[in-house]
Amino acid sequence: MATNPVLVLGIDGRSGAGKSTLAAELATALRRHREVALFHLEDIYPGWDGLAAGTAAYVETVLGPLVNNQAATWKTWDWAQGTTGEPSTLSPAPVIIIEGVGAGCEAARPLLDALIWVQVPEETRKARALARDGETFASHWDSWAAQEDTYLSTDAVPAHADITIQNRADGSATEHLLRALQALPACNRVLAPERSQSAALEPLHRIVDAAPDASALFESLFGQARHAVLLESSNLGFTDPRQRNRYSIMGAATTDACAIYEQRHSAGILREGTATARITGGFFDWLADTWDSGPARANPADLPFLPGWLGYLGYELKRETGGTDNHVSSTEPGAPADAILIRPSRVVVIDHLCSTVHLIASPGADADGFLDGAAALLEAGPGNAAVPPPLGPAPLFTLRDGRTGYLAKVRAAKEQIRQGNSYEVCLTTSLAAAAIDCDPWENYLRLRAGNPAPFAHYLRFGDFASASTSPERFLCLDADGWMRAEPIKGTRPRGSTQAADEALLADLASSPKDRAENIMIVDLLRNDLSRFAVPGTLSVQRLCAIESYASVHQMVSTIAAKLLPGAPRAEAIAAAFPAGSMTGAPKVSTMAILDSLEEGVARGMYSGVVGYFSATGASDLSVVIRTLVMSRKPGAGTWDLSLGVGGAITADSSPAEEWDEVRTKAFGVLCALGSAFPDS
Repeated sequence: MATNPVLVLGIDGRSGAGKSTLAAELATALRRHREVALFHLEDIYPGWDGLAAGTAAYVETVLGPLVNNQAATWKTWDWAQGTTGEPSTLSPAPVIIIEGVGAGCEAARPLLDALIWVQVPEETRKARALARDGETFASHWDSWAAQEDTYLSTDAVPAHADITIQNRADGSATEHLLRALQALPACNRVLAPERSQSAALEPLHRIVDAAPDASALFESLFGQARHAVLLESSNLGFTDPRQRNRYSIMGAATTDACAIYEQRHSAGILREGTATARITGGFFDWLADTWDSGPARANPADLPFLPGWLGYLGYELKRETGGTDNHVSSTEPGAPADAILIRPSRVVVIDHLCSTVHLIASPGADADGFLDGAAALLEAGPGNAAVPPPLGPAPLFTLRDGRTGYLAKVRAAKEQIRQGNSYEVCLTTSLAAAAIDCDPWENYLRLRAGNPAPFAHYLRFGDFASASTSPERFLCLDADGWMRAEPIKGTRPRGSTQAADEALLADLASSPKDRAENIMIVDLLRNDLSRFAVPGTLSVQRLCAIESYASVHQMVSTIAAKLLPGAPRAEAIAAAFPAGSMTGAPKVSTMAILDSLEEGVARGMYSGVVGYFSATGASDLSVVIRTLVMSRKPGAGTWDLSLGVGGAITADSSPAEEWDEVRTKAFGVLCALGSAFPDS
């Protein structure tokens, strides 16, 4: 008895792209868990001039019946005789694969769950096609190519593809395609066995007793990678009974086993080796499907991170969590992505408390070679990362809002509070410097040396990079379901003498305004966490505590709660995003006020979060503050720099003091670059 088809795949591409081999190999891989029906369009083309007629016949006589759970019957073309041959029949199956030029035509696309476009370099395509089909094809190549040109000139099939494969013909395409298919929502349920099989692959793990400089180790292992992440706990002298950040984590996308994900507005781009998938929908929907579904990986070594995802979520993702969407689209040329994450195949975790280094590698891709090389490097000692000399000349920054303009916005924010539209408004602005001759990694080393922090980070994604000395945790969610948020509200500069420093600390600790700012955000986060918390587990573990860093004193609180068993982790994170310390309260209405006050200028990465989503189900994310964002046009030699700054406005805020706080928060990053705060 026939089984209703549940997944219909079309594989299209020009002649010579390797579609037939890819389809056959994919069918073999999928048949490990279910039946697969495979149809080649060359069986139905009526001769060398029959592309258009064959495509129309395939949709009507093959694809239509199969998706309706009926057997397909057609007259096979006899290529040797040049005539119609015997009738052929194909029964429906749980998975149907259609392969050939025309498989993804406009009439077929509504019946396909996923369209795959296969392409190869133009200079090798003809040679591949003739190698497969022999010299018979040679005399018909030009006329057939002309038919393909006509087909694609009136139907932009590649633009509609869910997955595009750059087929290297080295045997890798099938594995990459299968991984990409698992990420498509339409394929998610059907390919659950393959997803479980992937999750069951245990990474290789080696422990080395060492206490290396994290930045030096990162530079040696991943410094040349185009896509790399370092999450560094660089403030190792920081004492806290809660061990604010015990670990440094690093990884890069350096092998075909890695993946890169970018979210741009309402669509995601996932690169799995040679396969690129276009995924419609929001970021948190993708995160739920990719990270938060399926079994969590066992973690016998109790590591904070096993190869999952590392990267950033920008502030503009607020469109998915109650905020409005009235900013410049991330799809515009040159605009930063709303989110970028990598899934590395090689990861290093440094446990600063135990002075151990965990080397982790996914099976394959010379995993043993990486482990051996990294272990040898640790035994030799990577040394310490040298602090580069100051930039010369120092970057000259300009203000988006001068002092007069910012003070006017503070007063406008206070008016919104007076009218009862908000309790607290976290107003931000930015500084920028264009066309700076610098190295992003060296800028990170400069920031790190001047202001070590528990949530420092360096991200490099091609022509986009960021360097941060953030002290603020957004949300930590461990594998057992405990959530912890640690908002910062209230800042003072460090004093030039011990007496002045102590006076500034005491002023912050006793300030009614700063305590009010902090407590309002604590209350907001209590509400955010309570939506998915076990009743009775929500607590404020510390309230308005003072932490001191190289350039500032900060007021910090800690809120904790236990996640409801079975509750969606991705939704719990989305419920708290963006950080309340960067919006104000109540969050949704205040974000709308900020959209108006900030004149629709996108914050981008600033005010978002950076961190990880582990394969164990754990996550730890920090708030993007004290962060230098760097970008350049492809091929350019210089970088554009941006620094976001701001502060919380309450009913009793002094506009002049708020401007002073902006200057204070910018000081650490500007000083590290040798720059001064611009004249306002």
